[in-house]
Amino acid sequence: MKAISSWLRKISTTWLMAGTLLLMIAFMIFVLPGQASAADQASGEAQSPDLSFFYTPKQLVQMAAEYGSQGRDAYIRARWTFDLLFPLVYTAFLTVGISWFINRLDGFSGFWLHTNLVPVLAGIFDLLENTGTSVSMALYPAQVPGWLFLASISTPIKWSYLTGSFILYFGLAAIFLFRKLKNLKD
Repeated sequence: MKAISSWLRKISTTWLMAGTLLLMIAFMIFVLPGQASAADQASGEAQSPDLSFFYTPKQLVQMAAEYGSQGRDAYIRARWTFDLLFPLVYTAFLTVGISWFINRLDGFSGFWLHTNLVPVLAGIFDLLENTGTSVSMALYPAQVPGWLFLASISTPIKWSYLTGSFILYFGLAAIFLFRKLKNLKD
């Protein structure tokens, strides 16, 4: 893991940070609104597992029932098109950004040097969630406890790592800007 973290810090150039930032912004402006609308239309009023912080396997089965056959098909398609790309986009944005800030801020060592891996974990658990939920939706009305459990445990872990990643990113950005402003005054 240390080697991966080090490699990520090494490749995190200003150009790559700018590129991943622009990609994230473009995704949020041009892709997310359309996906949210399509998801609402396909699922009706049903709750989405992806947007929940926590749900039980039984609640996931209830969501699958509420989606209906067409809603479940649309859900599965979205998980393996849009929701395959979005974790890659936000993982790249957060990992490169955190790495870039760490590279430019003095005083980070040990554990802190490897916090650039937090978004990677968010992306991994997002993909595990997608796998568990889409297989559970595809198998409905059959209920396979392993898949239901994988989905229900992956979601809160994903959200925890993702929240932590954004806190790290914006916290490091604030420290970076504060130090830059302080240096301008000196």
